Amino acid sequence: MIKRKTKSPVETQEFAAEFSARLRPGDLVALIGDLGAGKTHFVQGLAAGFSVPEKIYVRSPSFALINEYLGGRLPLYHFDFYRLSDPSETEGLGMEEYFYGEGVTAVEWADHFPELIPASAYWVEFKILGDREREITITGKDDVIPSE
Repeated sequence: MIKRKTKSPVETQEFAAEFSARLRPGDLVALIGDLGAGKTHFVQGLAAGFSVPEKIYVRSPSFALINEYLGGRLPLYHFDFYRLSDPSETEGLGMEEYFYGEGVTAVEWADHFPELIPASAYWVEFKILGDREREITITGKDDVIPSE
């Protein structure tokens, strides 16, 4: 388990960029937390850590359901389950191809449908401590995440 407090969106992005060095093709990062807790900022940090070109704007795919960020060390696939009310609404997205493919997948609001998330996922939980302060807890991979 990794636990970190951040005091700004930039610190959240920096933490995610640092964490991205641990990620490998086929890894999934399941993001959970209240609205405005920092999930999208974390994905922006993952993209920065993968050296996704800065001209590619990383935003939540609330309406598109998935955004692909290519051109970095690894492809980054960004899902958002916020607007979905039933797991069947994900049919036809080819999630398995993304989840087990050559890139890393980040899923915002993963707790809406935990049954869709592989057991091997990293879970990233965001708690709002103050206006800009967050506590971010990462678990997964058998809760053993060795330091590098």
